[in-house]
Amino acid sequence: MSYEKSTHVCVCAELNDIEKAIEAVRCGKMILLFDSEDREGETDLVIPAQTATPSDIARMRCDGGGLICVAIHATAADRLGLPFMSEILKSVSLNGHRSLISLIEKKGDIPYDTRSSFSLWVNHRGTFTGITDNDRALTINKLGEIVQRVMNGENMDFGAEFRSPGHVALLRAASGLLSERRGQTELSIVLAMKAGITPSMVVCEMLDCKSGKALSREDAMRYSACHNLPFIEGKDILKVACD
Repeated sequence: MSYEKSTHVCVCAELNDIEKAIEAVRCGKMILLFDSEDREGETDLVIPAQTATPSDIARMRCDGGGLICVAIHATAADRLGLPFMSEILKSVSLNGHRSLISLIEKKGDIPYDTRSSFSLWVNHRGTFTGITDNDRALTINKLGEIVQRVMNGENMDFGAEFRSPGHVALLRAASGLLSERRGQTELSIVLAMKAGITPSMVVCEMLDCKSGKALSREDAMRYSACHNLPFIEGKDILKVACD
């Protein structure tokens, strides 16, 4: 499958929620994605990496408040040589920094999952500090571009364009996607694949400054209605993934 950037005309009228979400991301627009009550119970703001603008990053930063991360397909991660952070820590701990081995996540550390999807944190080499909305948008756009290129068969030197540590967290999707893990990382990548776009998606949790917890599903739905952004749940993606 080719992952060339879509030039599809956005037509969202008279579609159901999941169809609206697929159409929105196909057009490079933002959606809201709730995983499930029996997992994190969180809603993320989600947008394709290649189309994210500084104003999108500002919205995620201000209205979301969680980590602004880029989820990428496992195949792209393999081709770019991007391991899980847990694998990096294990390797480093076995080569002189043994104190780091205690940091590696253990079975039972994460109450809702078996492992996290974190890989490296990066900045594009064309950024200044890397943290501004402009800088993060540049890093994120370039991540989307490099994922597109390796998914289309090009050989790329990741370090030629990016440096680490940085301000954008990379999330590596599970190889088996939803059959292996059902986090926002995998859900957003499957959504991108259903839309026929590059499987590189920006995700950011929506937090509640009053309760100190994740924004409730109900408040997230109200936000989506107020801002005319599609709201879907993990079960919606699971359903279309099986079609």
